[in-house]
Amino acid sequence: MAAEIRLTRRGLLGGTGAVLGGALLGPVAGAPPAASAQAAPLVYTRSEWQARPPTSAATVLDRAPDHIVVHHTATPNSTDYSLAHAFALSRSIQNYHMDSNGWADTGQQLTISRGGHLMEGRNRSLAAINAGDHVVGAQTGGHNSHTIGIENEGNYMAVAPTGSLWGALVATCAWLCDVYGLDPHAAIVGHRDYNATACPGDVLYARLPQLRNEVAGSLGGRLVKQSAPAVPSGLPGPRHVFDHGPAVAPGERVR
Repeated sequence: MAAEIRLTRRGLLGGTGAVLGGALLGPVAGAPPAASAQAAPLVYTRSEWQARPPTSAATVLDRAPDHIVVHHTATPNSTDYSLAHAFALSRSIQNYHMDSNGWADTGQQLTISRGGHLMEGRNRSLAAINAGDHVVGAQTGGHNSHTIGIENEGNYMAVAPTGSLWGALVATCAWLCDVYGLDPHAAIVGHRDYNATACPGDVLYARLPQLRNEVAGSLGGRLVKQSAPAVPSGLPGPRHVFDHGPAVAPGERVR
């Protein structure tokens, strides 16, 4: 009998599937013989990309998030794949979030450049992940208390992400699923599954079933046949760079 699995460093735990916002959140069909810890990818720290100090420390919750939200930055699809460019991107995002949005720091917990470089976003995020805890971000309106967000550099309304970015996204999601004990088929969603936004772009959103399967495969789980999610028309697209849609809901308390 097929069993649903949740893959963790500590073993296999049970979970339930659901349907959220048109994205299929089904179980992994069948458990593997064993699950091993997923190696953490290289994450460049805030000190390495020279982050500004936050105006206040991020809130850390003593629990795991239950969903991984995939975003795009709604910035030009740069062909500069260097580490220096990636660091500059992180600084630009932080400046926009602090100076234009009035937030205490970068909104998302993690950022991936088109060159495939993975960087810590909001302060305390990396330490919280390593401890199995959750830093409350400002990245998905009304759902920041239970979701962790990954910003992917670029605009994916009409084109696909680079191979380097895609590979880093798979590795990052696998790492997070392992640390937090999440089923990738239930946990990985797009921003538009929660909020009225075109983020993470039509093309990247349509590839989320592939992302879930690749993550499950890297964790030793079996693949699940999923139809491509419906890509509705009329969702609000980015009005300017770094506009990926609602990040904080009215009355939502985030720093």
